[in-house]
Amino acid sequence: MTTLNLTLSEAERQALEERFLRYVQVDTQSDEAAEGVPSTACQWDLLRMLAQELEELGAQDVQLTEHGFVLATIPATAPDAQAPTVAFLAHVDTAPAFNASGVKPIVHRGYDGSPITLPDDPAQVLSPEQFPTLGKKIGHDIVTASGTTLLGADDKAGVAIIMTMAAHLLQHPEIPHGPIRICFTPDEEIGRGIRYLKLEELAADVAYTLDGGDVGEITYETFSADKATVHIAGVSTHPGTAKGVLVNALTLAAKLIEFLPQHTRTPETTDGRQGFIHLYQMKGTAAEAELHFILRDFELDGLEAHGALLRNLCQALQQAEPRARVTCTITPQYRNMRYWLEKDMRPVELAMEAIRAVGLEPVTTPIRGGTDGSQLTERGLPTPNLFTGMQNVHGPLEWVSLQDMALATQVCVELAVRWGRAGQG
Repeated sequence: MTTLNLTLSEAERQALEERFLRYVQVDTQSDEAAEGVPSTACQWDLLRMLAQELEELGAQDVQLTEHGFVLATIPATAPDAQAPTVAFLAHVDTAPAFNASGVKPIVHRGYDGSPITLPDDPAQVLSPEQFPTLGKKIGHDIVTASGTTLLGADDKAGVAIIMTMAAHLLQHPEIPHGPIRICFTPDEEIGRGIRYLKLEELAADVAYTLDGGDVGEITYETFSADKATVHIAGVSTHPGTAKGVLVNALTLAAKLIEFLPQHTRTPETTDGRQGFIHLYQMKGTAAEAELHFILRDFELDGLEAHGALLRNLCQALQQAEPRARVTCTITPQYRNMRYWLEKDMRPVELAMEAIRAVGLEPVTTPIRGGTDGSQLTERGLPTPNLFTGMQNVHGPLEWVSLQDMALATQVCVELAVRWGRAGQG
């Protein structure tokens, strides 16, 4: 074990940085309002680039599917023919929440602990006082955007980590591991892409997403999630003759928002294991309005309670103004992967071993969100989530440590070795 080359060379660390900086400059923002998968044509630019890079590295069975999944195989080198096939996944799209066009990554070498002012918008300042995790990265090489865009470490850090792991394993066939599957996915941020990936296409026994935060994180618990759409149809008429006739859909929408909890059950008032109801988009006219919510909770009874509250408020609004038409449609999105992973914790236990092997202590904080692994786990493929180092995602103050990304890459290599031995028992 100690004679195997499981750590990254300086050249490989530089290659990891180069990949990441190149990937984040490709706009891959997804669009919930668009049809099709991928939802945006720009995602194909990076997907094609990744497929070509895997070919050049010598990966086998490289495939770019009609729905934008890049798949590839690293053949087994372990003598055990029964070793499970392990998949590593990361998504290429970036969140629609903030500008993702024209990303200009900046590497802040040897971070000294002082505030980082982003040059294209000096009002955007990263400071360890506001973001304590940053203060733990003294001496690290920190990558940020320039202030007017997100960075895209979510999840291009994961993409670069997996690609660097693949390069390392292909360049070191003496490292014993079972079959490895690589998968880069579209439209994770809008919760739509992974449903188009067939498990038989992925052909794995266990999988890991590289979509987590600070070093040491191994996550096997996510939110359970529903989406809710409220549609309000009012009665439209000329405002000059509207008395007793007009039913303003926008006014009713405002009343619904006022009815919702303001100091509890919102993202800005909850943390830890608390769930929430989040109004993230609304549009409309006096004639009709539409409100889009996400409902989140770690427990199914909590999720159901959020949905029941929203339905009851809509019913009350309908009763108060019977001339309007108020509908509330709730659609399941994903469920807490804990319900399945706790039945067999071996994927989590081996990940913890791999994290300890690189000198870190595993951290199992639940994700206040979801991953592609949430849906894969529910469909029968256990898929915990591993750290990448990304911080403050979905906004202009997003950043990542290159040293943390290198550690995540080494964890993936360690995992490959451990699963290569798993069939021996």
